[in-house]
Amino acid sequence: MDLRRAFSGRYAGRRVLVTGHTGFKGSWLAMWLESLGAQVIGLALPADTEPSHHAILALAQDEYLVDLRDARAVRQAVTGSAPDIVFHLAAQPLVRRAYREPALTFETNVQGTVNLLEAVRATPSVRAVVVVTTDKCYQPNDGPWGYRETDPLGGHDPYSASKACAELVVASYRASFLDADDGRGHRVLVASARAGNVIGGGDWAADRLVPDLVRGALSGVPVPIRFPDAVRPWQHVLEPLSGYLMLGERLLAGDAQCAQAWNFGPAPGDAWPVARVVEAFARDWPQAGARLCPDKANPHEAAALRLDCSKADLELGWQPVWRLDQALARTARWYRGWHGSGEVASMDDLACYVAQAERLGRSWAGTAASRAESVFEAA
Repeated sequence: MDLRRAFSGRYAGRRVLVTGHTGFKGSWLAMWLESLGAQVIGLALPADTEPSHHAILALAQDEYLVDLRDARAVRQAVTGSAPDIVFHLAAQPLVRRAYREPALTFETNVQGTVNLLEAVRATPSVRAVVVVTTDKCYQPNDGPWGYRETDPLGGHDPYSASKACAELVVASYRASFLDADDGRGHRVLVASARAGNVIGGGDWAADRLVPDLVRGALSGVPVPIRFPDAVRPWQHVLEPLSGYLMLGERLLAGDAQCAQAWNFGPAPGDAWPVARVVEAFARDWPQAGARLCPDKANPHEAAALRLDCSKADLELGWQPVWRLDQALARTARWYRGWHGSGEVASMDDLACYVAQAERLGRSWAGTAASRAESVFEAA
């Protein structure tokens, strides 16, 4: 299967900077971009888990191991790499760690985004930026409907608030500096992307449900589940990445209407309570036991998070590919293969995902995307 033809072949030969490439989502995105023929450059701290998906993949790419909080180092990395497009995923991504280290979280997620966008301003080659935040950037309402991009931003906990602040930074820099030609000969189109709870192979972070279930399956110790009734928009990691790549494709094509905020979440029926996800994962890996132990002493977390992705559907033609039960099965298979025999199924997962997207007629996949090429003038 030739993966390069997806997204209109827009990424082939492009210089693409991925911040956070050593993290879970960033490593999957770097792998996908490499399969699309992009010249990938990474900017991040070293991976903070052992093992790490980044190390396992061992992709052939240049990288800058710098801290987002170091404005000078970030600027040197961005100007030195001279990318065409930047996908900004680097962050402090853990809710519970943010309670323990709120200052670090705000410095990384807010000032780090400022540092990145300042570096973009100093780099004439950059034409597009996709800044990744989260579904938790919205002001909580705990209602039965999904958040829309026009809903108020907010956040009870430090992590959520930091991501809402990052969204405001993006909107400010877009309006104040990047939405007009500042002398470089072109505008820089900047969009933000908000996704739900992602799962997939290669995540070993602390305080995340699936990695905890994997550790429990390997140790034989049931995992304590603190918020069994919490509803989250679960999706395989490849789902939002296809949205980010589709958005980047449109920005590189010069579509200024896409320089705004976008939700990329699962089908409405795939917003499940935590307890249901645990039960489904255990069907694919029976050793993954858990015990429900809700504790009022735990830090606050929203009771329900749902995303309304109708805008991405109507205006981008983006829809998810895998339903949650399929995503959980692929995820369990990935971990069982890795821990059982050292098999790394990431590229196999990607190939299966793209093949199913093409069968479903998703506009970014294969020849359908190529036919859409004429809609936009090449950058």
